[in-house]
Amino acid sequence: MRTYQTEYQRSVAQPDVFWAEQASRIPWFTPPRVVLNHDDQGHARWYGDGELNTCYVALDHHVETGRGDQPAIFWDSPVTDARRTLSYRELRDQVAVFAGALAGLGVEKGDRVVIYMPMVPEALIAMYACARLGAVHSVVFGGFAARELAVRIDDAEPKVIVAASCGVEVDKVLPYKPIIDQALELSAHQPSACVILQREQLRAEMGVIDHDWQALIESAAPVDCVSVKGTDPLYILYTSGTTGKPKGVMRDHGGHAVALHYSMEHIYGMAPGEVFFSASDIGWVVGHSYIVYAPLIRGCTTVVYEGKPVRTPDASAFWRVIEEYQVRAFFTAPTAFRAIKKEDPDGQGLQKHDISCLRTLFLAGERLDPPTFHWLDDLLDVPVIDHWWQTETGWPIAANLQGLDPQPVKPGSATFPVPGFDVQVLDTQGEPATPDEQGSVVIRQPMPPGCLTGIWRDPQRFHSAYMAAYPGYYLTGDGGYFDADGYLFIMGRTDDVINVAGHRLSTGEMEEVVGSHAAVAECAVVGIQNSLKGQVPVGLVIPKDGFDGDTDALERELIALVREKIGAIASLKQVLVVSRLPKTRSGKILRKLLRSIADGEEFGIPSTIDDPSSLQDVQEAMVEHQVGAADRARQV
Repeated sequence: MRTYQTEYQRSVAQPDVFWAEQASRIPWFTPPRVVLNHDDQGHARWYGDGELNTCYVALDHHVETGRGDQPAIFWDSPVTDARRTLSYRELRDQVAVFAGALAGLGVEKGDRVVIYMPMVPEALIAMYACARLGAVHSVVFGGFAARELAVRIDDAEPKVIVAASCGVEVDKVLPYKPIIDQALELSAHQPSACVILQREQLRAEMGVIDHDWQALIESAAPVDCVSVKGTDPLYILYTSGTTGKPKGVMRDHGGHAVALHYSMEHIYGMAPGEVFFSASDIGWVVGHSYIVYAPLIRGCTTVVYEGKPVRTPDASAFWRVIEEYQVRAFFTAPTAFRAIKKEDPDGQGLQKHDISCLRTLFLAGERLDPPTFHWLDDLLDVPVIDHWWQTETGWPIAANLQGLDPQPVKPGSATFPVPGFDVQVLDTQGEPATPDEQGSVVIRQPMPPGCLTGIWRDPQRFHSAYMAAYPGYYLTGDGGYFDADGYLFIMGRTDDVINVAGHRLSTGEMEEVVGSHAAVAECAVVGIQNSLKGQVPVGLVIPKDGFDGDTDALERELIALVREKIGAIASLKQVLVVSRLPKTRSGKILRKLLRSIADGEEFGIPSTIDDPSSLQDVQEAMVEHQVGAADRARQV
């Protein structure tokens, strides 16, 4: 561990020196002399007097230094049966022309552009074109409801909206233009123009302010990169599940580029020229960081995948992509593999593909439960690496650093804090927790480069939401603990710790036990109100495909298993077998929503939900089992 420990200690003891060294490894127009300073509230600001452009760092620089003919993007779309490859030079040229088209519509440095697109190369072109102009992009997940799109338009106040005519899913084509039109009817702010990429699956009817993408670029001239300050904003990304006033996380150019370059080399172990595949969406932070920007900043090739882990056409979809493009590192969410395990519990689809090219599998986005880890670890001959980060941080907080000093894997642990992140666990009194004692996970300031620099148009909310609870620390909102070896275990959101008759218990720990049963594909445990004990846990499970056993018997077995592994103190006395669980489009189970249903509270359908009809399955199961007050729950 000597290499890791030396690097980590330098990063927290002398952050300005450490991050000055990392900054020297990317191309600047004007290298920063002042590496670290602070704003009026004491929050870190990195590379304020340096000047660069993220588009130049990721594209132009590589073309100029001999990487122009290397593939930058492999686009793979099983839902449209299409593939496309763009070299660094081709991508740079197309970005320069589209940036010219945006400039022709009046977009300038500092202006905002909302991007509402599916997983197509043009989405990346639009994002890089904004960066090239010094404009600030705000990507909204394609298919988001009109009301949610409207509130983001009103908050970001874009000069232009860039969209596709439709999104294509496994079993349907989703028109985007009617959603945009409805959003503009609802929003007070009105952009001056809307650029529409017409897809052959469904062409949109054009309106007064609408411009056809293809026609626009045919008359546009390419433009060069605009020089921006290291602290100038690159993008706004609204956190998922926001209700009321949206919370727009802001990311800067300088710290973002430095941090992502560092992470690609030291966390993911990627060398220039290698292929990186992140199965996410550009609407999420994973897509921003590890589909769009980080791979190209590092000089790698990124896979842009328009499909699902299953049903495009089957549960071997990921293995096919890895083999076809010779992927070296693959990154997705645990829920994707739980979906694969449900349809292909024995991993037979892997036998059809040679994935010997794969070096490492990375998982993040939610906790990697040990049953899913063990299923993958048994199936694959490569390290299965859990790592932990958030929309707000933009890159991993804790990981097993494959390019620095790989360590033995402990199931359930994200291993060690990444250099730059001084991670602490505090108890209920705000004091350092002892080894194996669960508490609130926080990060001592200064936050390293690449983390959020604020909330768009709401600096006070940034401070109150993240910095005020523990002065001098960033509040992650997650609970966890360090073990005696210094490994960090993240057990879930702090509101997933329940209080049962005065005992604080982790629902994540119970999910580990329930998920270890051979018949269980996926599960969730939530705490619901109880007049006697305050809260009690309730489990919801999805059996693996092909399960034909007695569901009542399975429920009894799972209750007994938790009692055996955790003890009677857990008070898990109800387990429900369901066909679906409500999730976000990124695959996170909506546990807060499950609690509201069980407690009979009014709830709204979140904008991020993937399948609203899954709520009915859960409600019916809770009513049947007489769980809490589910029969009184009302949907708003």
